[in-house]
Amino acid sequence: MGIEEAVTTAKGISDFGMMAITAAFFLILSAGLMIACFKWFKSIINTIIKDNKGTMLELLEETRAQNSMLASMTEGLRPETQLRIKNISGAYFDLAKYHVCEMIKRVRKENHIIDHEATAKKIRGLLHNIYEDRNSRFDSFTYRGKKLSTYTSPEWVEKVALVVESEIYNESGPNDNRAYTNVSSVYDDIKIDFYHRLNNE
Repeated sequence: MGIEEAVTTAKGISDFGMMAITAAFFLILSAGLMIACFKWFKSIINTIIKDNKGTMLELLEETRAQNSMLASMTEGLRPETQLRIKNISGAYFDLAKYHVCEMIKRVRKENHIIDHEATAKKIRGLLHNIYEDRNSRFDSFTYRGKKLSTYTSPEWVEKVALVVESEIYNESGPNDNRAYTNVSSVYDDIKIDFYHRLNNE
């Protein structure tokens, strides 16, 4: 074998080695790109799944809230629900009438009613106790998802207090029948206000 043939062979081996190295480099580069692309696609898919999960949870919560609201509205539209509440609340308001009439007699007897300020304070304190006791009983019932006591008003105490004072200081003197009529009248107004609150709030 001559020198020229040896050079040609060496050159062939050298070129083949270079091609092998180049091919290996491209294979490694391709593998790296494939792994990078796989990870990228995987991260995109995971993000989509996570976003969809979050959206589905939000939709579920919104659906539950809407179902609760619809149930509350439906409950409010049922005539038997309002009738039941009117019967229950009516019984407590009627009981309050008798408590207030008894209170008028007791304050007249037991208190030094000439002291208007002390008497007014005692009247409002006793009426506030009646109001809070009734609310504690109303808390056992709900209407449109709220406790029944939500629909009451502390302003009622003052309305009844004015009637009680007008009876205690009436110039005609004590009259149980008149007192019952006046107390019944103010509680009838309170009941109407209560029913309006049930339908408007």
